[in-house]
Amino acid sequence: MTKPKGDTKDKIVQAANTLFYLLGVKATSVDAIADKAGVTKRTVYYHFASKDDLIAAYLRSRDQQNLAAYQQAFAEQDGEVTDKVAAIFANVARATSHPKWRGCGFQRTAGELANKPGHPAMKAASWHKKNVEQWLTEAFSAAGLATPALTARQVFLLLEGAPSSMLIHHDPAYISDAGHAAAALVAQHALEAN
Repeated sequence: MTKPKGDTKDKIVQAANTLFYLLGVKATSVDAIADKAGVTKRTVYYHFASKDDLIAAYLRSRDQQNLAAYQQAFAEQDGEVTDKVAAIFANVARATSHPKWRGCGFQRTAGELANKPGHPAMKAASWHKKNVEQWLTEAFSAAGLATPALTARQVFLLLEGAPSSMLIHHDPAYISDAGHAAAALVAQHALEAN
C-alpha cells in the first residue's frame, strides 16, 4: 500500500522544521532533511522545486502555530486588555526557557537570508509577521482602543524585539520588561479612547 502524497510532503516539512530551526537554513542540507524524513533526495525535489521552496514551506508551517499561541495566551487571560497583552509576553518568556529554544525561527531565517529580499522564505516571514500585527489590530479594535493599528504596530515591535534581546543576553527579564512596556502602552491608548 502506498502512502498518500500529503503524508510524505508533511514528513519532509516536519523534518525541515526540526533541522532548519535547530541548525539554520544555510547549514542544513537537503540530504540531511531527506535522511531525517526517511525519504530520498529525489522525493524531496518531487514535492519541492528547490531548497528555497522548502525553506518557505517550513516558515508557512510555523505561521498558524505561532499565531495560535499568541491568541491562546490572550484569550485565556482574565482581566483587561492590558492583562491579556502582558500574558502574551509571559507566554513567550515561558517558551524561551525551553532548552531547545533557539529564538524566533522567522527572525533567524530572515537574518540568514537578509541579502535576498525576494526569497520565498522572506515573503513567508513577512506574511506571518503581518498576520500577527493584523490580529493584534483586530484584538485592539474589539477592545475599543482609539488607534488599534498604531497600538498593534507598537506592541508588535516590542514583541519582536524582546526575544531577540533575550537570545543575545540570555536574560528573560528583557521579555518581562517588554511585556510591562506593552501593557503600559496599551493602557495609555485605552485612556485616549475614553
